[in-house]
Amino acid sequence: AVGPFLGGWLVDGPGWRWVFLLNVPVAAVCVPVALRHVPESRAPDATGRFDVLGAALGAASLGLVTYALIEARSATGWVVAAAVLGVLLAGAFVRVERRRPEAMMPPEIFRSRQFTAVNLVTLCVYAAFGGFFFLSVLQLQVVTGYSALGAGAALLPTTALMLLLSARAGELGERIGPRIPLTVGPVLCAAGMVLMLRVGAGASYLTDVLPAMVVLGLGMTTLVAPLTSTVLASVSPGRAGLASGINNAAARAAGLLAVAALPLLAGMGPDAYLDPAAFDVSFDRAMAWCAALLLLGAVLAWATIRSPRKDAPHPQCRTQCAVCSPSLEAPQAATGSARPARTADRRRRRTGGRRTDTPPA
Repeated sequence: AVGPFLGGWLVDGPGWRWVFLLNVPVAAVCVPVALRHVPESRAPDATGRFDVLGAALGAASLGLVTYALIEARSATGWVVAAAVLGVLLAGAFVRVERRRPEAMMPPEIFRSRQFTAVNLVTLCVYAAFGGFFFLSVLQLQVVTGYSALGAGAALLPTTALMLLLSARAGELGERIGPRIPLTVGPVLCAAGMVLMLRVGAGASYLTDVLPAMVVLGLGMTTLVAPLTSTVLASVSPGRAGLASGINNAAARAAGLLAVAALPLLAGMGPDAYLDPAAFDVSFDRAMAWCAALLLLGAVLAWATIRSPRKDAPHPQCRTQCAVCSPSLEAPQAATGSARPARTADRRRRRTGGRRTDTPPA
């Protein structure tokens, strides 16, 4: 989330090439911290080997398809060959993953309907996020006239809202289940992207850009934490790391393909970056595509995500109110089970208060 701001500072300062080294200091800090403080866990059926072939096929397939999307306007033989080969390698990847015991994406993990559903939602929403963050900073620079640093700083309200409210959103998701947050969150994000249609030449940050960033930030806050927890809860604890890795890969792949495909879908040619008016029109089309992806994600979440039922010590605990319902030892008369309790009381009165072992009829 802070990436656009740091990237803008690097572009305006040392140069755009330094952007590709941005992850190096982050990894230099995170890897030692993780090795020291994150508890180790291993899958009992792990083979201890890496799926090198699967990783190579997956990376090559994504790379070739992305290249074909970026260069699709030229439609040369090389572009067509790259697209066909990328699709073939994707099929080979699926075939290899079905047969390898150390598969990095074992197909059987998708037997969980909840896991499959939440990954479909991830593909939709993160494709929209990838396209939005890539194109919005360009819109602010090419059309509105911001510097690279200013365009990156304009996105910081989304970061601030996520830092302040993500923990609360996670607690809310635990309380009411993931279905509502995973539906409402994408709808709010779609509303934020619709508000970005107001951002053009001469747009005001306070009245045009900031409202869109705030609504988008609220939507992302509502969505992201419950999405992650749902992914982890949909598989056994021994496969939580695998599930998290697959979900993160789905999010990154969706963003990559969106950045490559959205300019093509929006009619954003190479010369659009030099023409503010043409870029503005193409940006509006791209935001419409992003909003549509988010709404599709919301529909998928509402139709497929289910809140897990918590364990109960007694089946009636799922329907009994702990405050106003009768005790489970004396169920309500509406169920037809209150009569034995009253019969037992009458028997005690007839026997002088002594308990009898004869059960009521």
